[in-house]
Amino acid sequence: MASADRSTETEEYLPSLYRPSTVLPISRHRNALLYLIENHPVTIVVGQTGSGKTTQLPQYLNEAGWTRDDKIIACTQPRRVAATTVATRVAEEMGVRLGEEVGYSIRFEDMTSPRTRIKYMTDGMLLREALVDPLLSRYSVVMIDEAHERSLSTDILLGILKKIRRKREELRIVISSATLQAEEFVKFFEGDEPPDQGKGKGKGKEVDKKELAKIISLEGRCYPVDVLYLEEPTENYVEKAMQTVFDIHLKEGEGDILLFLTGRDEIENTVSAIRSRSQDLHPRAPQILPLPLYAGLPQDAQLAVFEPAPENHRKVIVSTNIAEASVTIEKICFVIDCGFVKLRAFNPHTGIESLTVVPISKASATQRAGRAGRTRAGKCFRLYTESAFQEEMADMGVPEIQRSNLAPIILQLKALGIDNVARFAFITPPPSELMVRGLELLYSLGALDEYARLTKPLGLRMAEMPLEPMTAKILLNSAEFGCSEQILSIAAMTSVQNVFISHEGEKKPAESAKRRFAVEEGDHLTLLNVYQAFTTKGGQKSSWCRDHYLNFKSLSRAVSIRAQLKKYLERFTVDVERERSRSQTATGESIRRCLTTGYFAHAARMQPDGSFRNISGDTVLWAHPSSVMFNRKADWVIFHEVVETGNKTFIRDVTSVQKDWLLEYAPEFYQVRK
Repeated sequence: MASADRSTETEEYLPSLYRPSTVLPISRHRNALLYLIENHPVTIVVGQTGSGKTTQLPQYLNEAGWTRDDKIIACTQPRRVAATTVATRVAEEMGVRLGEEVGYSIRFEDMTSPRTRIKYMTDGMLLREALVDPLLSRYSVVMIDEAHERSLSTDILLGILKKIRRKREELRIVISSATLQAEEFVKFFEGDEPPDQGKGKGKGKEVDKKELAKIISLEGRCYPVDVLYLEEPTENYVEKAMQTVFDIHLKEGEGDILLFLTGRDEIENTVSAIRSRSQDLHPRAPQILPLPLYAGLPQDAQLAVFEPAPENHRKVIVSTNIAEASVTIEKICFVIDCGFVKLRAFNPHTGIESLTVVPISKASATQRAGRAGRTRAGKCFRLYTESAFQEEMADMGVPEIQRSNLAPIILQLKALGIDNVARFAFITPPPSELMVRGLELLYSLGALDEYARLTKPLGLRMAEMPLEPMTAKILLNSAEFGCSEQILSIAAMTSVQNVFISHEGEKKPAESAKRRFAVEEGDHLTLLNVYQAFTTKGGQKSSWCRDHYLNFKSLSRAVSIRAQLKKYLERFTVDVERERSRSQTATGESIRRCLTTGYFAHAARMQPDGSFRNISGDTVLWAHPSSVMFNRKADWVIFHEVVETGNKTFIRDVTSVQKDWLLEYAPEFYQVRK
């Protein structure tokens, strides 16, 4: 693995990460791309992942002068992993330090400087910038990458850019997509000009309008991929996937393996099981090096997947759908596709947004198979039958805007001055019940008034904070309850993943270490305990974390996030230092009451069998095994998130509350049945 400071080993490091830019498919189209972008407001670039569009196009634009006069080229990504890894790659290609001419910006992490000219960022971060600079005036070109993924923020950004383009004719918009949805994007932007413009100008105006958006296709350099299906459906795709890994390793030729699974826990367990089983291989036979890849992974572990395997080793990268389009890993010759993906889905009737495992679309299956044909002919092993592919899979995935909790996006649109959100230019309009539910929640949180206008200062401040509305509300309410210090720590801790860790074969000591921090009222106060111990007794040291089975990187990140959130509170004139003395006497009850003011919509009541039911009573929920509330009694609880695994729906970050608090802090949301 490359060390954190790679400046001394650039010579060695570059070939492991990149093919020379001249052999990438995009290099043949350099002049055509620059001509189209110069002459047309919107350019849609269609190309396979791996064609070089994400890494090379911003460099071409920089060389062509689009960063003169201190202007910046923005390139948005739907995922944080892609924004950080691509920025790292481009900085090394250009021979500059990351954070100087090339940088990235993701939630709670900004690696940019006044010198930054090429900026990779998540689509959500560019949306946040529009709150401060509605015309995005710092940018000469905005490139929306992986637009075919149709993430919620990407869809909203497209609508915002459509409005900005009317005011800034010099702005250039580049939409990059790996699949042929290009015509849909053209139609979306072609309706851009106000209908009264160009009247009486004859046909010339019509020609201009049609020339608004242009499509360019970069033919990929794909080798043939043999697709193999199961003859019979499998009951356990994880076990079948591991068998297939060892079958490939023992029977097929050279080349690394990319295995698609659905989520972090599944991936970590599989990596551990492959590592364990690979010990049975003959010591002189080629060995297996399993590596995880998912969104919450530390950056050094993300970069490890791009490095070549050691001699006499075959890499097996076990990944979520992140590797489907966002990143290109060289030397993958074999793909194993489990046929599933974990997606967020919001149920407007229950008000619960859950992470659910669902079958992938045909477009995703094709995209996954294509990963095997980047460097030579490959094979894709699909862990489902051909009839399941043909008859049961949808052609395309459902855009996120049609299955998400829209409250955060409605709040942002309102803060951008778009009051009538129903008439906003959505590329695909969301279902009305999702819109209504989002408006109801924001009204109950106090972010909107009875006329659905943004409240000031509360609603405006909630929109400015880089947190979901519920968490923003508890933070802004914390001074009222005299617990700002504690809520800052809790908000930071719920923003990171994998706080508790257990090493192989050390499950029991890890569980007893966790019990030392446990608070019987629930997970939020337990996380607070962990944070306070880390920053006081632990001295923010990695050795202390190792001894207590805690994730040093996650806790260090929580310290950084907390510092940033504290600045927001101070900007909103909350005197955090003055609050500190009050916070020292804050009780567990005042903290739990404060949590109830934000998470009241995520309330559930315990049933005699130990399960929980949401307020409407139509969803059975279980405390997640990692929760302090697992197998513990509590009449009413609030929770942070929902995860569906197998036949069960689990709630995570759970805290016990009183029923009266729900009625006291959310009278508009809850009514007592007479």
